Amino acid sequence: MASSKNAALLVAFLCLILVHGINGDNDLTVEKATIDCPEKCAYRCSKSSRHKMCIRACNTCCQRCNCVPPGTSGNEDVCPCYARMTTHGGRHKCP
Repeated sequence: MASSKNAALLVAFLCLILVHGINGDNDLTVEKATIDCPEKCAYRCSKSSRHKMCIRACNTCCQRCNCVPPGTSGNEDVCPCYARMTTHGGRHKCP
């Protein structure tokens, strides 16, 4: 009887260790460095005819995606999150 209790406790303990290893192993995760959104968006919107609106939209997209495509337009394939964001009307949100 005692050996079955010990076996059950051992199994429960091993399950606890396994669950902790799956859910609580945050020591090995690597956090992505955040980029300087205002600087990247200033360059991205430098040739825009509606500069203030471009800066506002770009900063919103950058903060959500932590990415701004290179150049002043296009290149959205570099940042898929940036390219997928849309307005309520279904248009591309990010410049």
